[in-house]
Amino acid sequence: MEMDMNGGGKVVCVTGASGYIASWIVKLLLLRGYTVKATVRDPKDQKKTDHLLALDGARERLQLFKASLLEEGSFEHAIDGCDAVFHTASPVKIIATDPQAELIEPAVKGTINVLATCTKVSSVKRVILTSSMATLHSPNFPLGPNVLLDETTFSDPTMVYTLQDFGRKCGMDVCQGQQLGLGHNESRTRKNTFNRKHHRLVDVRDVALAHIKALETPSAKGRYIIDAPIVTTEEIEKILREFFPDLCIAHENEDIDLNSMTYKVNVEKVKSLGIEFTPTETSLRDTVLSLKEKHLV
Repeated sequence: MEMDMNGGGKVVCVTGASGYIASWIVKLLLLRGYTVKATVRDPKDQKKTDHLLALDGARERLQLFKASLLEEGSFEHAIDGCDAVFHTASPVKIIATDPQAELIEPAVKGTINVLATCTKVSSVKRVILTSSMATLHSPNFPLGPNVLLDETTFSDPTMVYTLQDFGRKCGMDVCQGQQLGLGHNESRTRKNTFNRKHHRLVDVRDVALAHIKALETPSAKGRYIIDAPIVTTEEIEKILREFFPDLCIAHENEDIDLNSMTYKVNVEKVKSLGIEFTPTETSLRDTVLSLKEKHLV
Protein backbone atom coordinates (compact mmCIF):
# COMPACT_ATOMS: atom_id res chain seq x y z
CA MET A 1 0.00 0.00 0.00
CA GLU A 2 1.56 3.27 -1.12
CA MET A 3 1.99 6.01 1.45
CA ASP A 4 1.92 9.46 -0.15
CA MET A 5 2.64 12.34 2.20
CA ASN A 6 -0.38 14.25 0.96
CA GLY A 7 -1.50 15.43 4.37
CA GLY A 8 1.39 17.63 5.39
CA GLY A 9 -0.02 20.65 7.23
CA LYS A 10 -3.63 19.54 6.87
CA VAL A 11 -5.86 18.99 9.89
CA VAL A 12 -8.73 16.48 9.78
CA CYS A 13 -11.21 15.08 12.27
CA VAL A 14 -12.12 11.41 12.69
CA THR A 15 -15.21 10.66 14.79
CA GLY A 16 -15.53 7.37 16.65
CA ALA A 17 -11.78 7.02 16.28
CA SER A 18 -11.39 3.97 18.52
CA GLY A 19 -13.54 1.85 16.21
CA TYR A 20 -12.12 -0.88 13.97
CA ILE A 21 -12.32 0.94 10.64
CA ALA A 22 -11.73 4.36 12.18
CA SER A 23 -8.52 3.20 13.87
CA TRP A 24 -7.13 2.20 10.50
CA ILE A 25 -8.20 5.53 9.00
CA VAL A 26 -6.32 7.32 11.80
CA LYS A 27 -3.27 5.10 11.27
CA LEU A 28 -3.12 5.80 7.52
CA LEU A 29 -3.79 9.52 7.98
CA LEU A 30 -0.88 9.83 10.40
CA LEU A 31 1.38 7.90 8.03
CA ARG A 32 0.42 10.33 5.26
CA GLY A 33 1.36 13.37 7.33
CA TYR A 34 -2.05 14.61 8.47
CA THR A 35 -2.74 16.08 11.90
CA VAL A 36 -5.72 14.19 13.32
CA LYS A 37 -8.28 15.42 15.85
CA ALA A 38 -9.98 12.20 16.95
CA THR A 39 -13.20 11.92 18.93
CA VAL A 40 -13.96 9.11 21.38
CA ARG A 41 -16.62 8.70 24.04
CA ASP A 42 -14.05 8.69 26.86
CA PRO A 43 -10.45 9.82 26.20
CA LYS A 44 -9.44 8.42 29.60
CA ASP A 45 -10.51 4.87 28.71
CA GLN A 46 -7.10 3.37 28.01
CA LYS A 47 -8.59 0.16 26.60
CA LYS A 48 -10.15 2.23 23.84
CA THR A 49 -7.34 4.72 23.25
CA ASP A 50 -3.96 3.08 23.92
CA HIS A 51 -3.78 1.56 20.43
CA LEU A 52 -4.34 5.01 18.91
CA LEU A 53 -1.74 6.75 21.07
CA ALA A 54 0.80 4.06 20.11
CA LEU A 55 0.50 4.74 16.37
CA ASP A 56 3.44 6.18 14.43
CA GLY A 57 3.10 9.96 14.46
CA ALA A 58 0.49 10.00 17.23
CA ARG A 59 2.70 11.78 19.72
CA GLU A 60 3.22 14.69 17.34
CA ARG A 61 -0.03 14.84 15.33
CA LEU A 62 -2.90 13.13 17.18
CA GLN A 63 -5.28 14.81 19.63
CA LEU A 64 -8.14 13.06 21.41
CA PHE A 65 -11.47 14.78 22.11
CA LYS A 66 -14.52 13.67 24.08
CA ALA A 67 -17.75 13.66 22.06
CA SER A 68 -21.16 12.00 22.14
CA LEU A 69 -23.44 11.31 19.17
CA LEU A 70 -26.55 12.47 21.00
CA GLU A 71 -25.03 15.56 22.63
CA GLU A 72 -25.63 18.51 20.34
CA GLY A 73 -22.50 20.56 19.73
CA SER A 74 -20.16 18.09 21.43
CA PHE A 75 -18.07 17.74 18.26
CA GLU A 76 -17.37 21.47 17.89
CA HIS A 77 -13.95 21.52 19.57
CA ALA A 78 -12.74 18.56 17.54
CA ILE A 79 -14.00 19.86 14.18
CA ASP A 80 -12.88 23.47 14.69
CA GLY A 81 -10.02 24.29 12.31
CA CYS A 82 -10.30 21.06 10.30
CA ASP A 83 -10.11 20.83 6.51
CA ALA A 84 -12.25 17.68 6.42
CA VAL A 85 -14.19 15.33 8.67
CA PHE A 86 -14.36 11.53 8.56
CA HIS A 87 -17.59 10.58 10.31
CA THR A 88 -17.33 6.93 11.31
CA ALA A 89 -18.94 7.10 14.76
CA SER A 90 -22.05 4.94 14.92
CA PRO A 91 -23.48 2.45 17.42
CA VAL A 92 -22.50 -1.15 16.66
CA LYS A 93 -24.53 -4.02 18.07
CA ILE A 94 -25.01 -7.46 16.58
CA ILE A 95 -28.18 -7.93 18.64
CA ALA A 96 -30.45 -5.02 19.51
CA THR A 97 -33.58 -5.35 21.61
CA ASP A 98 -34.76 -1.94 20.41
CA PRO A 99 -33.05 -1.21 17.05
CA GLN A 100 -34.76 2.17 16.67
CA ALA A 101 -33.51 3.51 20.01
CA GLU A 102 -30.16 1.66 20.16
CA LEU A 103 -29.02 1.93 16.53
CA ILE A 104 -31.07 4.12 14.22
CA GLU A 105 -31.74 7.12 16.44
CA PRO A 106 -28.16 7.71 17.62
CA ALA A 107 -26.78 7.00 14.14
CA VAL A 108 -29.10 9.49 12.43
CA LYS A 109 -29.01 12.14 15.15
CA GLY A 110 -25.25 11.77 15.47
CA THR A 111 -24.72 12.27 11.74
CA ILE A 112 -26.96 15.35 11.64
CA ASN A 113 -25.17 16.66 14.75
CA VAL A 114 -21.77 16.30 13.06
CA LEU A 115 -22.94 17.80 9.76
CA ALA A 116 -24.60 20.71 11.54
CA THR A 117 -21.33 21.43 13.32
CA CYS A 118 -19.43 21.24 10.03
CA THR A 119 -21.66 23.97 8.57
CA LYS A 120 -20.51 26.30 11.34
CA VAL A 121 -16.82 25.66 10.67
CA SER A 122 -15.82 27.50 7.49
CA SER A 123 -12.60 25.53 7.06
CA VAL A 124 -14.45 22.22 6.49
CA LYS A 125 -14.85 21.58 2.77
CA ARG A 126 -15.47 17.84 2.69
CA VAL A 127 -17.14 15.22 4.87
CA ILE A 128 -16.54 11.50 4.35
CA LEU A 129 -19.29 9.42 5.92
CA THR A 130 -18.92 5.71 6.67
CA SER A 131 -22.14 4.00 5.72
CA SER A 132 -23.34 0.41 5.34
CA MET A 133 -24.40 -2.00 2.63
CA ALA A 134 -27.77 -1.89 4.37
CA THR A 135 -28.36 1.34 2.41
CA LEU A 136 -28.26 -0.73 -0.77
CA HIS A 137 -30.37 -3.69 0.27
CA SER A 138 -32.62 -4.68 3.14
CA PRO A 139 -34.36 -7.93 4.16
CA ASN A 140 -37.25 -7.00 1.85
CA PHE A 141 -34.97 -6.18 -1.07
CA PRO A 142 -34.96 -9.11 -3.57
CA LEU A 143 -31.43 -10.33 -4.28
CA GLY A 144 -30.14 -12.96 -6.67
CA PRO A 145 -27.61 -13.70 -9.42
CA ASN A 146 -29.28 -11.27 -11.84
CA VAL A 147 -29.21 -8.30 -9.45
CA LEU A 148 -26.51 -5.66 -9.96
CA LEU A 149 -25.94 -3.19 -7.14
CA ASP A 150 -24.19 0.12 -7.71
CA GLU A 151 -24.13 3.67 -6.36
CA THR A 152 -27.60 4.35 -7.78
CA THR A 153 -29.19 1.55 -5.72
CA PHE A 154 -31.08 2.54 -2.57
CA SER A 155 -32.95 0.39 -0.07
CA ASP A 156 -34.44 3.56 1.45
CA PRO A 157 -33.36 6.71 -0.39
CA THR A 158 -34.85 9.20 2.06
CA MET A 159 -31.94 9.48 4.47
CA VAL A 160 -29.25 9.30 1.80
CA TYR A 161 -30.76 12.09 -0.25
CA THR A 162 -31.25 14.14 2.91
CA LEU A 163 -27.55 13.92 3.80
CA GLN A 164 -26.33 14.79 0.30
CA ASP A 165 -28.79 17.68 -0.06
CA PHE A 166 -27.74 18.89 3.41
CA GLY A 167 -24.13 19.03 2.25
CA ARG A 168 -24.89 20.71 -1.08
CA LYS A 169 -26.95 23.45 0.52
CA CYS A 170 -24.13 24.17 2.97
CA GLY A 171 -21.35 24.19 0.38
CA MET A 172 -19.74 20.93 1.54
CA ASP A 173 -18.96 17.72 -0.33
CA VAL A 174 -20.49 14.71 1.43
CA CYS A 175 -18.90 11.46 0.27
CA GLN A 176 -20.59 8.28 1.44
CA GLY A 177 -18.82 4.94 1.48
CA GLN A 178 -20.71 1.68 1.68
CA GLN A 179 -18.66 -1.27 2.89
CA LEU A 180 -19.55 -4.83 3.75
CA GLY A 181 -17.65 -6.54 6.53
CA LEU A 182 -18.31 -9.63 8.59
CA GLY A 183 -20.56 -8.60 11.45
CA HIS A 184 -19.79 -4.87 11.22
CA ASN A 185 -22.62 -2.37 11.74
CA GLU A 186 -25.30 -5.02 11.46
CA SER A 187 -28.13 -5.65 13.94
CA ARG A 188 -28.60 -9.25 12.91
CA THR A 189 -29.73 -11.77 15.49
CA ARG A 190 -27.53 -14.51 14.06
CA LYS A 191 -25.78 -16.42 16.87
CA ASN A 192 -22.50 -16.74 15.00
CA THR A 193 -21.95 -15.11 11.63
CA PHE A 194 -19.13 -17.55 10.85
CA ASN A 195 -21.69 -20.36 10.81
CA ARG A 196 -22.77 -18.99 7.48
CA LYS A 197 -21.35 -20.91 4.52
CA HIS A 198 -20.82 -17.89 2.31
CA HIS A 199 -19.18 -14.54 3.05
CA ARG A 200 -18.26 -11.31 1.25
CA LEU A 201 -15.14 -9.94 2.94
CA VAL A 202 -13.26 -6.69 2.35
CA ASP A 203 -9.83 -5.92 3.79
CA VAL A 204 -10.12 -3.16 6.41
CA ARG A 205 -7.00 -1.52 4.98
CA ASP A 206 -8.73 -1.14 1.63
CA VAL A 207 -11.79 0.36 3.33
CA ALA A 208 -9.66 2.85 5.27
CA LEU A 209 -7.67 3.87 2.21
CA ALA A 210 -10.88 4.38 0.23
CA HIS A 211 -11.99 6.90 2.87
CA ILE A 212 -8.73 8.84 2.53
CA LYS A 213 -8.75 8.71 -1.27
CA ALA A 214 -12.26 10.19 -1.16
CA LEU A 215 -10.67 13.18 0.56
CA GLU A 216 -7.57 13.43 -1.60
CA THR A 217 -9.37 13.10 -4.95
CA PRO A 218 -10.81 16.56 -5.80
CA SER A 219 -13.44 15.11 -8.15
CA ALA A 220 -14.75 12.59 -5.58
CA LYS A 221 -18.42 13.00 -4.72
CA GLY A 222 -21.50 11.01 -3.81
CA ARG A 223 -21.50 7.34 -2.85
CA TYR A 224 -18.73 4.74 -3.15
CA ILE A 225 -19.30 1.02 -2.74
CA ILE A 226 -16.49 -1.30 -1.68
CA ASP A 227 -17.34 -5.00 -1.75
CA ALA A 228 -15.81 -8.37 -2.58
CA PRO A 229 -16.74 -11.65 -4.30
CA ILE A 230 -18.21 -14.56 -2.35
CA VAL A 231 -15.83 -16.75 -0.36
CA THR A 232 -16.96 -19.96 1.33
CA THR A 233 -16.21 -21.06 4.87
CA GLU A 234 -14.39 -24.06 3.41
CA GLU A 235 -12.10 -21.75 1.40
CA ILE A 236 -11.37 -19.68 4.50
CA GLU A 237 -10.70 -22.81 6.53
CA LYS A 238 -8.27 -24.09 3.89
CA ILE A 239 -6.17 -20.91 4.18
CA LEU A 240 -6.26 -20.93 7.97
CA ARG A 241 -5.10 -24.57 8.10
CA GLU A 242 -1.77 -23.32 6.75
CA PHE A 243 -1.23 -21.84 10.21
CA PHE A 244 -3.41 -24.18 12.26
CA PRO A 245 -3.26 -27.72 10.83
CA ASP A 246 -5.59 -29.04 13.54
CA LEU A 247 -8.14 -26.28 13.07
CA CYS A 248 -11.69 -27.44 13.73
CA ILE A 249 -14.61 -25.24 12.69
CA ALA A 250 -18.10 -26.32 13.67
CA HIS A 251 -20.46 -25.99 10.73
CA GLU A 252 -24.08 -25.39 11.65
CA ASN A 253 -26.79 -25.29 9.02
CA GLU A 254 -27.64 -21.69 9.70
CA ASP A 255 -26.86 -20.33 6.27
CA ILE A 256 -29.10 -17.95 4.42
CA ASP A 257 -30.23 -18.85 0.91
CA LEU A 258 -27.14 -18.81 -1.34
CA ASN A 259 -29.22 -17.20 -4.05
CA SER A 260 -29.41 -14.05 -1.95
CA MET A 261 -25.59 -13.89 -1.76
CA THR A 262 -24.91 -14.16 -5.49
CA TYR A 263 -25.84 -10.60 -6.39
CA LYS A 264 -23.23 -8.62 -8.31
CA VAL A 265 -21.73 -5.33 -7.19
CA ASN A 266 -20.20 -2.72 -9.46
CA VAL A 267 -17.06 -1.45 -7.71
CA GLU A 268 -15.60 0.50 -10.63
CA LYS A 269 -16.30 3.84 -8.97
CA VAL A 270 -14.23 3.08 -5.88
CA LYS A 271 -11.50 1.62 -8.11
CA SER A 272 -11.39 4.98 -9.88
CA LEU A 273 -10.06 6.44 -6.62
CA GLY A 274 -7.00 4.21 -7.04
CA ILE A 275 -8.09 1.37 -4.76
CA GLU A 276 -6.54 -2.01 -5.56
CA PHE A 277 -8.31 -4.77 -3.69
CA THR A 278 -6.28 -6.96 -1.36
CA PRO A 279 -6.79 -10.67 -2.17
CA THR A 280 -8.81 -12.55 0.45
CA GLU A 281 -5.91 -14.97 0.96
CA THR A 282 -3.59 -12.09 1.81
CA SER A 283 -6.11 -10.55 4.20
CA LEU A 284 -6.60 -13.80 6.09
CA ARG A 285 -2.89 -14.56 6.31
CA ASP A 286 -2.09 -11.03 7.51
CA THR A 287 -4.87 -11.28 10.09
CA VAL A 288 -3.45 -14.50 11.52
CA LEU A 289 0.11 -13.11 11.54
CA SER A 290 -1.13 -10.01 13.37
CA LEU A 291 -2.96 -12.11 15.97
CA LYS A 292 0.13 -14.27 16.48
CA GLU A 293 2.33 -11.19 16.83
CA LYS A 294 0.05 -9.92 19.59
CA HIS A 295 -0.05 -13.39 21.20
CA LEU A 296 -3.82 -13.58 20.78
CA VAL A 297 -3.71 -17.03 19.17
